[in-house]
Amino acid sequence: MRNSLRLFPVLVALALASGCGARQETLPANTAQPDRFLFERGNAALKEEGWANARTYFQQIVDGYPQSPVRPDAKLGLGDAYLGENTPESLVSAANEFREFLSFYPTSQRADYAQYKLAMTHFVQMKAADRDQTETKAALTEFDVFFLKFPNSPLIPEVKQNWRIARDRLSESSYRVGLTYYRLRWDPGAIERFREVLKDDPGYTGRDAVYFYLAESLARTDKTAEAIPYFERLLSEFDMSEFLEDTKERLQQLKNQ
Repeated sequence: MRNSLRLFPVLVALALASGCGARQETLPANTAQPDRFLFERGNAALKEEGWANARTYFQQIVDGYPQSPVRPDAKLGLGDAYLGENTPESLVSAANEFREFLSFYPTSQRADYAQYKLAMTHFVQMKAADRDQTETKAALTEFDVFFLKFPNSPLIPEVKQNWRIARDRLSESSYRVGLTYYRLRWDPGAIERFREVLKDDPGYTGRDAVYFYLAESLARTDKTAEAIPYFERLLSEFDMSEFLEDTKERLQQLKNQ
């Protein structure tokens, strides 16, 4: 125990010396372009997923070189480092960095990237379809801002792909509510919810299930004429679906009635 106490001051001193050494290594003396040196180190740390190190480099540029041409990209680098860490606290910081970038550099050629990454700070926090969808809705809101402001961005294909994932999540959440009503045999509630999904998101990739259970709910309430078109849409729009065989059978039954 005594030896441990004697060693404690030494360990503290070593730790402090180590920290000072790291700080000195960050920016060697007589560096011709210190801002670019820090920027290159920050990008290297990003690639290695050294989120804290990357933030150290980028923050020095943001704080110490206000006129640097790489300062805007360093601001984005800060956001990327926080986003990459992917903790509740770091995601709040990431969103702040991207919002500040859009506020400070609204005409930047990389404003589309900042808007996209702002949406992604919510996207990565989306919960399962049977849970709260607040973050999903927030992601969709920011994606919609992207589409409005940057219709010609080269990021459009990637953004559309993630928008569809988020929109499917929200639609699936609503569909699951309708399915619960269906299983409880509360058909009016199921019909209303299924129709709402199709109206709000006609491109929902899981709409074959919506068609099937909406048609079944209508059939169970003696609305055969309304049910048949949904069964037919399922067959015409989907070559592969777990509902195909049951749909063919039910469609034939209803037409024979």
